[in-house]
Amino acid sequence: MQQSGAAGGRGCALFPLLGILFFQDAHVRGYVGERIKLKCAFKSTSSVTDRLTIDWTYRPPGSSRAESIFHYQSFQYPTTAGTFRDRISWVGDVYRGDASISISNPTLKDNGTFSCAVKNPPDVHHNIPATELTVTERGFGTMLSSVALLSILVFLPSAVVVILLLVRMARKSAGLKKRSKSGYKKSSIEVSDDTDQEEGDDCMARLCVRCAECLDSDYEETY
Repeated sequence: MQQSGAAGGRGCALFPLLGILFFQDAHVRGYVGERIKLKCAFKSTSSVTDRLTIDWTYRPPGSSRAESIFHYQSFQYPTTAGTFRDRISWVGDVYRGDASISISNPTLKDNGTFSCAVKNPPDVHHNIPATELTVTERGFGTMLSSVALLSILVFLPSAVVVILLLVRMARKSAGLKKRSKSGYKKSSIEVSDDTDQEEGDDCMARLCVRCAECLDSDYEETY
């Protein structure tokens, strides 16, 4: 599962809490089935020791009851029960002040409030920062825009080549009509030049067709 590009937080905030400075996304948006990262950074006035603990909790929308989904103290202890079983992964580094986790295979039922609590004695805190997670389905508009962009990237070069070829042929046709009306006769050099130009146009046309075939082939392989 790829990590959702839309899972970045909005409205990030700093929380100075009794010796520990927190940085956590206030709002995070993700998509069903795409891994989501919940960021939690901290800065402690004390050095990190094996006494440092991290606890992540989850509270469903409209509920006052929170459940533990992850615990850390020297080792990682993701929850082994509930809806987040086997879906929480540790992606942080306590020595860099990172207490982040990720959720794999998120669903609409994962919407809610996630809180990150860090204790690094003697630094402690009481107010716990929270992140509101919103998980949605990727809409038809998003998929349609992706298909449209791919189509433009595939067919635009071919269209440009065709237009240039048509413009060149139109100019050549206009020149021939003008010469025909004036009764103008070509010299042997001009006849030779026209032959070379026709050969060049023929090569360009073949190149255009080949280019279109290659692009069409790439488009089919993409899907």
